[in-house]
Amino acid sequence: MNDKTDMMNRESTKMQNSSENIQALRPPVNIYEDAEGIILEADMPGVSKDRLRIQVDNDQLLVEGDVQFAMPEGIEALYADVRATRYSRNFSLSRELETENIDASLNDGVLKLRIPKRAEVRPRKIEVRVG
Repeated sequence: MNDKTDMMNRESTKMQNSSENIQALRPPVNIYEDAEGIILEADMPGVSKDRLRIQVDNDQLLVEGDVQFAMPEGIEALYADVRATRYSRNFSLSRELETENIDASLNDGVLKLRIPKRAEVRPRKIEVRVG
């Protein structure tokens, strides 16, 4: 990615929930750029659509998701490798991106965001006339 479309990652490990701090996991993210915009893919296993929050405020993108572990009735977990049940990542977006036209999809725990570039910064082909 070049400087114009660079998405700088900022740590977001503590989130405020009610009046207590809870630890948040940073989901692994891949970011790709093409002529049309940016594609961001975040691994967020266990997060359903209704527990996913994507928010843009000015040039800040916040992606959060809560995991809900379904425990059968009458069973209690004795040990858990994953204690945090929240994913959170925060990104700074280039002003060359159309944040009002973000397309989001969630499939098998992978969140995919498509953030298009503004039309005036996209490459365009110029037709050459003969004569």
